[in-house]
Amino acid sequence: MPSRYENVDLIVVRENTEGLYSGLEHEVVPGVVESLRVITEPASELICRFAFETAKRQARKRVTCIHKANILKLSDGLFLRTFQRVAQNFPTIESDDCIVDAACMKLVMNPHTFDVMVMENLFGDILSDLSSGLVGGLGLTPSANVGHGAAVFEAVHGSAPDIAGKGLANPTALILSAVLMLRYLKEAAAADRIENAVHKVYASGKTLTGDLGGKASTGQFVEAVLAEL
Repeated sequence: MPSRYENVDLIVVRENTEGLYSGLEHEVVPGVVESLRVITEPASELICRFAFETAKRQARKRVTCIHKANILKLSDGLFLRTFQRVAQNFPTIESDDCIVDAACMKLVMNPHTFDVMVMENLFGDILSDLSSGLVGGLGLTPSANVGHGAAVFEAVHGSAPDIAGKGLANPTALILSAVLMLRYLKEAAAADRIENAVHKVYASGKTLTGDLGGKASTGQFVEAVLAEL
């Protein structure tokens, strides 16, 4: 979609089982709460390896580790060291790292700075939404949660119960998540057909939902995609 930048094409790879999302919290004394941020070497290695394998599979040139190891020396230090070790197994792919706050600044100033980014859970939650804003918003952005032998595909934005049943939601993110699912299932031809149909609908600009300045309902957008298949 037309936005501040053109040809933004980056991948956010987020570890999503650890970090603060482990939910390990307790109240030390009334008014004082402590949360544990868990970072382990096995999970760090798994997500970093996934990032490099994704880059290799998609002919990407560079993987950047996003971290805060200058302050969180033990936890993010472990994540960064693991990233650097994994990078040695992929000599044809460039690797570098960037402190998370600097990465946010660079993304909004020039998102073409990045290709594939890999990070821990909380940073990934934030930067995936920031990146969505660079390409038209959360209504456009798909995601894949890939594990050992199983995967879940969903729109980055999650559910929107306040507009359920009103025909207002942009279904693009969910449709493109289904495209990611088809690629995961090695159904490349079907994935390409659906993705190309979505692109044609956007290229015409005639059937856009309200979040993108159009007047089409959820169902009308879907009918337009079906017509292009």
